[in-house]
Amino acid sequence: MENITASEEGKIDFTYGDDKCQTYYKTFGDVRDRSKRPLIVLHGGPGLIHDYLVIHSDLSSKYGIPVILYDQLGNGRSTHLKEKAPEFWTFELFIAELENVIDYFGIRDGYDILGHSWGGILASEFEVRKQPKGLKHLILGNSLAASSLWNESIGQLLQAFPDDVKEGIVGGMKEPQKYFEALKKLHAVHGCAAKPFPSALMRTLESVFGPDGDPTVASAPIVKDWSIIDRLHLVRPPTFVVNGRKDLSQDFVVKPFFERIQKVKWVTFEHS
Repeated sequence: MENITASEEGKIDFTYGDDKCQTYYKTFGDVRDRSKRPLIVLHGGPGLIHDYLVIHSDLSSKYGIPVILYDQLGNGRSTHLKEKAPEFWTFELFIAELENVIDYFGIRDGYDILGHSWGGILASEFEVRKQPKGLKHLILGNSLAASSLWNESIGQLLQAFPDDVKEGIVGGMKEPQKYFEALKKLHAVHGCAAKPFPSALMRTLESVFGPDGDPTVASAPIVKDWSIIDRLHLVRPPTFVVNGRKDLSQDFVVKPFFERIQKVKWVTFEHS
């Protein structure tokens, strides 16, 4: 992953209210060649960066599918707004930024979206709220249909871990370093079993918890008490739901997508 070279990278001007910001992006393949629909990849968090998802550039090199990745506002190489109150960070903000990315590349008439974890939340909210005509396919990877289901899953999985991991996860962003240490131990079993962690994944986590990290977005209560279950019937495009047998997103966390989205396929990877 370290040697993958982007076709293009840069920053997109983005104005939200009185704030003039920039969204950092990276593309693989020729997005402006409209012979194949581009894929927009939305990273997790809230509060992470795109780095750990660069592996999706394989879709460009192997199949000619243009891939767009970007750091959501407040993260990575995009504009940071550490002075903003937690209430600033909303679905409306991140949906507006996504629309701005779509307009920048001139692809409003046709694109697919892959959302990982929080990225899947953002993608599904975008679809339900905006009903964008250009969204042709939706991929929800290791995502969730409600924060209550996610919390229930984490609670179940934590039972197999020692007290320091349980306490670190429960303490959350109130004690970020304890949370970080606990997250690494939890993710080593249920997030990424590769040992050691790929450097891109460590960079992603350190973008929040490292010495130069910014926990502003990760600390915001964007998904507190969130659910889309009662609105999933509004999802129109064919949707592909993916999770792993040992995933943080256990089957019951993603099952509502399968039960309520009209056109849907669900695959669980048994050794993942």
